[in-house]
Amino acid sequence: MSQKKKITLTTHSNPDGDAIGSIVAMMHYLEKKGHDVKAVVPNLFPDFYAWIPGSDRLIVFEKNANEAKKALHEAEMVFSLDYNAFSRVGQMTDSLKAAPGLKFLIDHHIEPEAGFDYYFSTTQTSSTGELVYDFIQLMDDADLLDTNIAAALYTSIMTDTGSFSFASNNPKTYLVAAALIETGIDAEKIHRLVYDTFTEHRLRLLGFAISERMLVWPELHTAVIYLGKEDLKRFNYRVGDTEGIVNFPLSMENVNLSVLITEKERKIKLSFRSKGDFSVNDLARAHFNGGGHRNAAGGQMNDTMEVTIEKVKSALVPHKDELNYKLSY
Repeated sequence: MSQKKKITLTTHSNPDGDAIGSIVAMMHYLEKKGHDVKAVVPNLFPDFYAWIPGSDRLIVFEKNANEAKKALHEAEMVFSLDYNAFSRVGQMTDSLKAAPGLKFLIDHHIEPEAGFDYYFSTTQTSSTGELVYDFIQLMDDADLLDTNIAAALYTSIMTDTGSFSFASNNPKTYLVAAALIETGIDAEKIHRLVYDTFTEHRLRLLGFAISERMLVWPELHTAVIYLGKEDLKRFNYRVGDTEGIVNFPLSMENVNLSVLITEKERKIKLSFRSKGDFSVNDLARAHFNGGGHRNAAGGQMNDTMEVTIEKVKSALVPHKDELNYKLSY
């Protein structure tokens, strides 16, 4: 990529910290290489990632579809970051498939889909952000790392490991984090900007979710939190307000699986988290039109909340024995 290219970067719907961090870092890096770069996200992302330098330049497809389509159509190269199936970009799928440029995948999820021209994909890493760091190293461009790139990549790694509490047993992840901090970023401040910027409504929604909308199924070692449209409306829901809620039930000693079920306008969204060896990726792929990682996955349904909750329970019954374990060291 020594000659100047028109490059468009993309990431998945409902972008999380790894998605925003990796796409922004890649944008800064490729621009430092002299390329003409545009970055497109399918829909809005949480405000607590808006501090990341360069995030204000992201083209949001649902707000500026024509600009996003133009960026995809004119690109000589299209990068897909933090997803490995075309459907993961939602309403942007057709435009992405039709883009004439070479398609490059950089991702860490299981079983990448066919259709991309080049793959830089492995599950043996903490995050797509760490893979972007590896990509920069492989291109022999470590000298181009600056605080803008480092802050974005550190956000990717920090958020996709739950502040280094899962997917974080590889010593290399910490060496990468150390290298990013050595550029001069403030890791403590980044943590605060992401995790300590709740609105009052978001904090009250969290309390309500745990006290009023949590089901515990002791025989299945599972907890389910369900939030309907009216619940979200009551607490003035904004994009990102439910992020992280699914992790709280796992703090209970005998709960090995946590499920967050959220009612959206036209579908039910499910988030799964587990501790130990139980694969929520397998569960989501088999029953809930989704997938992800062993301990973190997502899915969706077109049923009612009540039917979805029953489907979750019935899907777990055959796994009763698998879920009956206690972590030990």
